[in-house]
Amino acid sequence: MNHLVSISDYSKEEILDILRAAAGFEANPNRKTLDGKVVATLFFEPSTRTRLSFETAANRLGARVIGFSDAATTSSSKGESLHDTIQMVSNYADVIVMRHYLEGAARYASEVSRVPIVNAGDGANQHPSQTLLDLYSIQKTQGRLDNLQIYLVGDLKYGRTVHSLIQAMYHFKPTFHFIAPDELRMPDEYKLFCDKHGIQYTESRELEGNFNDADILYMTRVQKERFQDLVEYERVKDVYTLRYDMLEGTKPNLRILHPLPRVNEIAYDVDKSEKAYYFQQAQNGLYVRQAIISKVLGL
Repeated sequence: MNHLVSISDYSKEEILDILRAAAGFEANPNRKTLDGKVVATLFFEPSTRTRLSFETAANRLGARVIGFSDAATTSSSKGESLHDTIQMVSNYADVIVMRHYLEGAARYASEVSRVPIVNAGDGANQHPSQTLLDLYSIQKTQGRLDNLQIYLVGDLKYGRTVHSLIQAMYHFKPTFHFIAPDELRMPDEYKLFCDKHGIQYTESRELEGNFNDADILYMTRVQKERFQDLVEYERVKDVYTLRYDMLEGTKPNLRILHPLPRVNEIAYDVDKSEKAYYFQQAQNGLYVRQAIISKVLGL
């Protein structure tokens, strides 16, 4: 089966195929290629953009959607195991899109499911569909994916979106710049990944005045739900706030990305800049997720 659990499941050619398909869906999003299919969206963790864009993608392709957005309303609240939930839903759907708070949950689901699993985020581990829409957004705004200066800012410890992006971008020879407080710095395993694949990177704690050569500035939210110690969260939650005046002197092609939702890390005055691209980035998620669903179903 064509699961999408990790972005590393896809080769460079498969990634580029998804991006080409997404461009086709952007040109013509309303099709009936999934007529008669059922897509199950199982969200054990809260979501707005990911869930709604997957459900919209399925609807625009003619599929029916079942599922839940609150695990408290399901039998998992009674103690049903993830194994049994996946086995049961496999009886009803042709593909399962799942978000879960536990790292590795999507991989486990793919091992027991009788239908394709699409990982819509598993804890602080991976978020491959977000990565693919990030790549699509980068390609659209920069005209290429190769040899870019990419700044990743904020929660790099728990940020599954930046972890997946690093693994996807190694095909395209980027230079990464990691900007985070010590408590949220990039985990060693991803720096070792960069070392292994010859990806250049720098590390810093300073944002202001430090990204004038950036092609992509990827801001992230400090994720309260990942902290066991709320005192630590309060200490780092407002460490970076991107303001409009900080964009002076940056490259004309700079685009600001953010997986959303934002809290305090991007000031609202940045929205008026032509370099702000996070809302268009979210829109791109529809087309990319249409391409993903189609691919895992072999269409």
